Amino acid sequence: MNSTTLLPSNLQISKIGLGCMSLPDNFQESEKILKAAVANGIKFLDTADLYQNGWNEEMLGNAIKDQRKEVVLATKVGNQMRADGSGWDWNPKKEYILQAVEKSLKRLQTDYIDLYQLHGGTIDDPWDETLEAFEILKEQGKIRAFGISSIRPNVIRKVMADSQPATIMMQYSPLDRRPEEEAFPLIESTQTKVLVRGSFVKGMLINKPAGEYLDLSAQKVEEIKKEIASYGILPEAFLIRFGLSQKAVGALIIGASSVTQVEKMVEGFEKSKAISDDVISEFRQKFTPNYYQQHR
Repeated sequence: MNSTTLLPSNLQISKIGLGCMSLPDNFQESEKILKAAVANGIKFLDTADLYQNGWNEEMLGNAIKDQRKEVVLATKVGNQMRADGSGWDWNPKKEYILQAVEKSLKRLQTDYIDLYQLHGGTIDDPWDETLEAFEILKEQGKIRAFGISSIRPNVIRKVMADSQPATIMMQYSPLDRRPEEEAFPLIESTQTKVLVRGSFVKGMLINKPAGEYLDLSAQKVEEIKKEIASYGILPEAFLIRFGLSQKAVGALIIGASSVTQVEKMVEGFEKSKAISDDVISEFRQKFTPNYYQQHR
């Protein structure tokens, strides 16, 4: 599978990454999914300490411990679980990040994390100490690169002005084209790469019933779905090509809860290569993109 280089760390990530949030609780089932992904060239694996309250990281670490050097591990930090287990609170402070990374390293059974991401962020966060924490971890060799996960243009502008994250994760699909307005133009002229989540939009443009999405009515979603189907292309292939066609995008993070879904993802990637720029351009011109209403 084709790869993208993240600078300045020179990390090589596959164009399709496996979003581990969708993994089942059962370790044996999850292990099969993870092994299938790696065997098919999907060697970029994305998790978070929040998923299944750490169990997701544990499953991932256990499943790939004998293949650690073959894969790129990404995880996230910032959501601190409450002691009573009632939920979590946002905590982007330096002290917490430096503590949380140790727990993630232990669960992942590794002594370094390839890509450590802030799992959110607001304009009012203490960005100086947050970014300092990531730099400290890079110097210590505990992480190779850092990124953020944010859909907020004001946060993205702030972080990009103060540092050079390797990646920024955000939603992007035919139903959510908000990044086209500000985020992509800002990022594409830099070394930072976008990691796209939500490419398959919960299956609504593939095989699930159309429903309301952001500011789009169910009727509009169905219209977009029918337009994609009219090309006679595997919908997964179209959605992958749509996401990767943006210059700023380095990889798509796509979840899978079965081996079959992994295989469909790989098939979609291979077939996406035959889709021309003209098809994607024509599609974009037929539909008006949506825009951010908040956090501008």
